[in-house]
Amino acid sequence: MAGSGSGRGRDLLGSPFGRSGPAGRYGRGVGVLLGLRTVIHPAPDLAAAKAWWSSVLGVEPYFDEPFYVGFNVGGYELGLDPGADPAVGPVSYWGVRDVDVALARFVAAGAGVREQVQEVGGGIRVGTVVEPSGAVVGLIENPHFVLPEDGGAEAGGAEGAGPGR
Repeated sequence: MAGSGSGRGRDLLGSPFGRSGPAGRYGRGVGVLLGLRTVIHPAPDLAAAKAWWSSVLGVEPYFDEPFYVGFNVGGYELGLDPGADPAVGPVSYWGVRDVDVALARFVAAGAGVREQVQEVGGGIRVGTVVEPSGAVVGLIENPHFVLPEDGGAEAGGAEGAGPGR
């Protein structure tokens, strides 16, 4: 990719190569990705999956519909999707500011579109790609998401009611 002027390149996510130190390695967002938001597990038997996860987590879901069940786990989402493909396995969704821009950036870097961007409710928009090694990567634009240390779920802050925190 194009150099950054300092002779160093930039990776897919916009981070300069060779960046070091806590801010560079563990900062609040790396280029287009803001951080992990949601992991959605396939749940062909949604009732059984909901009962199992409720037992394991010790809480009931905050969102419970026939098409999706969502649990708040430390301010992040653990989702159950009865329509998801068990052969694919769980899909991690990474937060982005603009899912259309992020999807285009992944595709330009060699990923294939698996699911086009769609709204899933409450202004939340998602899409998925398949990266060159074959893994599915989810992208989520969620205007309601607040990190727990910034006043999110663990600190008593409000989050949007709906899937994909």
